[in-house]
Amino acid sequence: MVKIALVCQRYGTEVNGGSELYCMQTAELLAKSYDVTVYTTCALDYTTWKNHYPTGEEMIHGVRVKRYRTDRERKQESFDRITQKVFGNPNHTDAEELRWIEEQGPVSTDVIRALREEHGEYRVVIFMTYLYYLSATGLPLGFDNAMLIPTLHDEPPVYLRAYDKVFEAARALLWLTPEEQAFAFRRFPFVKDKPQVLIGAGIDKPAGELPEIPEEIRGKRYLVYAGRIDESKGCGEMFEFFLRMKREKKSDLKLVLMGKPVMKVPEHPDIIPLGFVSEEMKFAVMKEAFALLLFSRFESLSMVVLESMLMGRPVLVSGKCEVLKGHCIRSGAGLYFDFYQEFAECVRWMEEHPEAYRIMQESGIRYVKENYSWDVITEKYRVLIDGFQAG
Repeated sequence: MVKIALVCQRYGTEVNGGSELYCMQTAELLAKSYDVTVYTTCALDYTTWKNHYPTGEEMIHGVRVKRYRTDRERKQESFDRITQKVFGNPNHTDAEELRWIEEQGPVSTDVIRALREEHGEYRVVIFMTYLYYLSATGLPLGFDNAMLIPTLHDEPPVYLRAYDKVFEAARALLWLTPEEQAFAFRRFPFVKDKPQVLIGAGIDKPAGELPEIPEEIRGKRYLVYAGRIDESKGCGEMFEFFLRMKREKKSDLKLVLMGKPVMKVPEHPDIIPLGFVSEEMKFAVMKEAFALLLFSRFESLSMVVLESMLMGRPVLVSGKCEVLKGHCIRSGAGLYFDFYQEFAECVRWMEEHPEAYRIMQESGIRYVKENYSWDVITEKYRVLIDGFQAG
């Protein structure tokens, strides 16, 4: 069986992250046709990269996972200092950029050494996400079988000069959305001539019956957020807009949160944090929601948006994110907003137009099934991998 490798900063059933979950789903998909090995670190927490898992190999759902220790934990103070130096000074040096990448982490010289020694055993080595140390350091080593799934979006780090070398080194590129590819062509025009495919992602409901949702939200009307509860995901603005809406209009809507908080969640009777939940529970809570909220401005795909659509629930998203806006326009299953008044009006419009809301529900299910089925994506991977010529 043909051997392929994937490289990702974190990997595990307990890992709560969009790109990491996508990596796991991709690895398990490809394991049906290939001998798949994932190279990753022992970290679980992305804020510290503290070693959590034991080193060595294990099998997870048919995928061989090789874990290596991180060299050090991330220290927020030193990371903040170099961030200010790099992004607060347009004349920063190349050395400062590389220092920022190291402080961003997760630094694991053992992963890099293993890839240097073992990459030749695989038909392809697929790096997941451009941003982190493993891709930023591993790709410029110049492997002739290296591919990249960038999960790219318009954010400050993408303009660092160091990432030109990362994209130059990738022998093939896999994009999640048309908006991601279009942005990459603007930022890295030299990638236009590389082998590439708009791969997307497969979205499936969990097999079997979904669990009953938690008692505290049964029978309630609610908006739902799923993912890391983080300022960088727009959660601060989400709380601000939701609470302002509750003050200004009479509404029984609650805000239900699923995910690990890395910022303070306001204490309010209409904000209900459920913490980290299983995949099955996530889908169950989505299914009973009025709509899903996502205020993030930096998304390269957004699996939770597609999952919500698959469960027949429309989405309300930031219009400042081209990817999320694109999903809404192409699907007809969501609305987007740029400021508070638009957000409040979107909620009101959905509430007052039940027939249009029903059409949005049906449109979302159709959009995901037609564009994000695993059968379609499997074939795209097969054509790219089997036809790839190293060198």
